[in-house]
Formats: sequence, structure tokens, C-alpha cells
Amino acid sequence: MIRAPEEIILRPLVTEKSNMLQEEHNQVVFRVAKDANKIAIRQAVEKLFNVKVVDVKTIRNPRRWRRVGRNVGKRPAWKKAIVKLREGDRIEFFSGV
Repeated sequence: MIRAPEEIILRPLVTEKSNMLQEEHNQVVFRVAKDANKIAIRQAVEKLFNVKVVDVKTIRNPRRWRRVGRNVGKRPAWKKAIVKLREGDRIEFFSGV
């Protein structure tokens, strides 16, 4: 089943750690679809942002229990990908800010 790149790459994760990875190691962090594999993630990033991907690392985050007062519920499971770009390529999410 071929999916659109927009269905695989859901959104960038912008945190202090992801900013440090981008500045020091030229890596970008994305939240991706739970069933996406590394090959699909690589192709989606290359197509969406016109860059060359060197390496992809994926991390699955399990769903977790959360409480609000006496109510108990579950947070959904999700997956993130750390994408290493070729030297010289960059993805700017907030240009001019």
C-alpha cells in the first residue's frame, strides 16, 4: 500500500533536545505514523523537503496511563523518527523568527 508522504510524516517535534540535535548533529525529529518503516520515512522526508537522508532511527513510545482526579485514561501510543541529513542540507521550520 503506497501512502502519501503527508500521511507518514505527521509533524516535526520541536523540543530543546531536538533543537540541540539539529544544531550539533544535523538531525531532525518528526512524529510519524505508527506503522511507518524506515524506508518509507526516508522517502517521505526526501520528497517533502528536497534533502538527502543519511540515516533514520525510530523510537516507539508506548501508551501510558494518566489520571485526572479520580478519572483514569490512556494516552495513545506514538512513534518518532530521528532523521540524519547529508552535510550541507538543512530543514528550517521557523525561518525568520
